[in-house]
Amino acid sequence: MSAPNRALVVTDVQNEYFDGPLEIQYPPRDKSLVNIVQAIDAAEQAGIPVVIVQHELPEGAPIFATGSIGWALHPDIEAKVKPEFKRISKQYASVFDGTDFAAWVKENNIDTITLTGYMTNNCVLGTAEGAEPHGVQAEVLSDATGAIHVTNDAGEVSAKQVHETIMTILNSNFAAVTTTEAWASAVKDGVEPPMSNLVESALQGQESQNYPQPNNSDGTPS
Repeated sequence: MSAPNRALVVTDVQNEYFDGPLEIQYPPRDKSLVNIVQAIDAAEQAGIPVVIVQHELPEGAPIFATGSIGWALHPDIEAKVKPEFKRISKQYASVFDGTDFAAWVKENNIDTITLTGYMTNNCVLGTAEGAEPHGVQAEVLSDATGAIHVTNDAGEVSAKQVHETIMTILNSNFAAVTTTEAWASAVKDGVEPPMSNLVESALQGQESQNYPQPNNSDGTPS
């Protein structure tokens, strides 16, 4: 099997996620930021194209207003940007929607996108789920992404619960979830990180919860 032809997608690492109501809570944003920078370095060393994405709304919007401080990339990411990086402005959760990203992926024969950035529970999730219809495999770096605490009429969930739940769900069907260090090693070796599937995840879930196994019609274990 040939090595994946990857692109590293740095999603919305903007100031909105470091100050204000959308502050990333888990993993700690300072740690995930360091890992995002490390992923960019690893991608450059391996000749993997880097895509810098910014969420952008019209002037006067309460968040991500074009030209605003919150819209701007975090300084640590801005300092890494090079002219050859692909840059995308988006308005929807998925990087594929309403942008030229799908066309760029096709033109560059990209078969795998590696997702970093924010938020786990919005743009990372949306992009990972949106990759399959475009014939693209997704990878997600669990320690280079991040979530927020969420409370609304439907309930209350901590950022840690949000992040870990979504990572588990993604790895069961939509994306290979791994760490920045493990991904960098996979890149050097030209391999794909391991990924589960729905059946395997379901069976392991039953075993971990001590669910009774289904029986055959004669009462014996199936």
